[in-house]
Amino acid sequence: MKELIVIIRPNKISKTKDALESLGYPAMTASSVLGRGKQKGLSGEVKLTQGNEPPVDRGNVGEMKYIPKRFLNVVVHDEDVEAVIAAVIEVNRTGDIGDGRIFVLPIEEAVRVRTGETGRAAIS
Repeated sequence: MKELIVIIRPNKISKTKDALESLGYPAMTASSVLGRGKQKGLSGEVKLTQGNEPPVDRGNVGEMKYIPKRFLNVVVHDEDVEAVIAAVIEVNRTGDIGDGRIFVLPIEEAVRVRTGETGRAAIS
């Protein structure tokens, strides 16, 4: 199993959720976060977010702004990792700064609390 950490634009969350569900992965954790990439919160990225949340200045005047993003955690079977990554990229790639990042981490074990199921059964 692998955990995918996916950071995307706020306006792409619904399409990403639909793409993951179509691949058999409707379960995820999603959070609203603020951050920046290597563009350092430049104004070109700010206008691309199209979210309802304004960029937030956490520093002194003239310092970078944090951009609203969505942070998703999804656990997938090893054999589905490439398909899930491809689907996330297809939905989120605009070619502009701020399209996001995907990180892939190994998962040693999963346990469903309600039933005690482990491994594949716990995430299916």
